Amino acid sequence: MSTTTQPATRRGFDYKKFLANNGALVGLVVLCIALFIATPDFLTGQNLLNIGIQVSTVAVLAFGMTFVIVAGGIDLSVGAVAALSAMVSSWLFVGAGLPGWLALAGGLVAGLLAGVVNGLANAYGKLPSFIATLAMLSVARGLTLVISDGRPIKTPAEVSFLGGNLGPVPMPIVVLLVAALVASFLLNRTVIGRSMYAVGGNAEAARLSGLPVKRILVTVFALAGLFAALAGLLLAGRLDSAQPQAAAGYELDAIAAVVIGGASLSGGLGKISGTFVGALVLVVIRNGLNLLNVTSFWQQVVIGLVIALAVGVDVLRRKTRSS
Repeated sequence: MSTTTQPATRRGFDYKKFLANNGALVGLVVLCIALFIATPDFLTGQNLLNIGIQVSTVAVLAFGMTFVIVAGGIDLSVGAVAALSAMVSSWLFVGAGLPGWLALAGGLVAGLLAGVVNGLANAYGKLPSFIATLAMLSVARGLTLVISDGRPIKTPAEVSFLGGNLGPVPMPIVVLLVAALVASFLLNRTVIGRSMYAVGGNAEAARLSGLPVKRILVTVFALAGLFAALAGLLLAGRLDSAQPQAAAGYELDAIAAVVIGGASLSGGLGKISGTFVGALVLVVIRNGLNLLNVTSFWQQVVIGLVIALAVGVDVLRRKTRSS
């Protein structure tokens, strides 16, 4: 008696799942094609280098924000912490007379400490991350003005080098790629990275399973402060000076880049590659609108609509997963 076997059913390509996982990348490709058609200056070598330099600060800032959002929090202080870190570095060089490399390290430490304070206020002080980091935004911006007396301070050569070139490649792009690799390794290949997902997915379940939730939150905000400091030093290196109002509003770009890249504001979901694509989307939009001679006022309107659309997609995605 012969038996017949039914051929395995072949499943078709799941477009919905593909778009849900790669929507930002698809949007970036469509955006680039549209701008290439609209203006011949978009895909020139010089303009692509400009995009790489411009995205470096936003992306590095957003990498730190990714840790916080994955862990279920939010950090409104990263722009102010970036400015403070650059200002501390320049003051240590000009005002305190420290060597340039020590001044650079001091700027990074300043960002790290600001992040630790945010984490302690959130984890042990029981302040919501929104309130804790909103307070730090004001404190950091105020300290930046106090240190600088409202005036720019020249950066040491070691910081200015970050805004220069490494051979034919702009140094900000090199720093961006290194920061992306480090951030991706931390999030995907370490215990603390896996713990961020667990805390963001369900903090109480993470606590009951034995994870040190409070220490994890402090570490998450400390990393966000460290990456914010690096972004601030990159920006100061490009400007060859620490500016008291530098990185104003950059926290919104960082949050937008993370959400556009597929992270969920409710926590437990996000990846560094998605954040990088999200930052590219924001910068490419601004770059394209500049090439098309669209005023900065309308650019703000467009960016706001993109952020609203990204958050709306996140809400729909959460509803789909819960249904």
